[in-house]
Amino acid sequence: MPEGHTLHRLALELTDAFAGSVLTASSPQGRFAVGAARINGRFFVAADAYGKHLLLDFDGIEESVHIHLGLYGRLTLLIGTGHPVTGAVRLRLESNAHTADLRGPTSCVLYHPDEVAALLARLGPDPLRADADPEAAWRRISASRTAIAAQLMNQEVLAGVGNIYRAEVLFRHRLDPFMPGTALDKTTWDAIWADIVNLMKTGVSTGKIDTIDVEHEPEAMGRPPRNDVHGGEVYVYRRAGQECLVCGTAVRTKVLSGRNLFWCPACQKQL
Repeated sequence: MPEGHTLHRLALELTDAFAGSVLTASSPQGRFAVGAARINGRFFVAADAYGKHLLLDFDGIEESVHIHLGLYGRLTLLIGTGHPVTGAVRLRLESNAHTADLRGPTSCVLYHPDEVAALLARLGPDPLRADADPEAAWRRISASRTAIAAQLMNQEVLAGVGNIYRAEVLFRHRLDPFMPGTALDKTTWDAIWADIVNLMKTGVSTGKIDTIDVEHEPEAMGRPPRNDVHGGEVYVYRRAGQECLVCGTAVRTKVLSGRNLFWCPACQKQL
């Protein structure tokens, strides 16, 4: 599932391509035909991201298009118009210069303002938003005995942080992923938050997740670069059984809250 940096990057790209343009909207697949008709021929105002949710706003209507890509969704932005429709395109947006195709999302619906407000009310702070309040996440984490690794994946605690960022940030701070939130101190939380913000901002800029320090890059260690569809260099994510880049211990994995957790048992010793 795309993590928050992907949605923020998409929001910037869509806003840059379409803002101020009158768009032609259609639903070649047919599952968003009514919604597409509602926004067809309207000026595109902006796209905004909140965690893993994307909201598209148009002039003259109060509703927003709410998109959640889920596990299989993909939104592609193409230069030019008149591209042939390939696959099950839920929503196509076209200006006189660009085309955006949405395929396979978990959600693509019109949200009224009260529905948008309800969505935002149940989300935790988004590290990529200027209005994020890390204290709100800290209050929830520090009051719960739930494992910190599970809490970092909970979108009601932190919006936009997914499986990769949670595993990597816990490794970077040498934290036992199974420690309860009540055992986390405030200084460590502040450092985690700052690190997540920086890592995700880099993800927005580059379009991939890089979490390793310079001394652990392939060139510095004389090792081949990581070969993975997610891109980027990481410490533990999807490296089960491989040597830890820091200490050489085999990276471990275990299902936690329905997702595969990865960690180094030596660098992240249990309390």
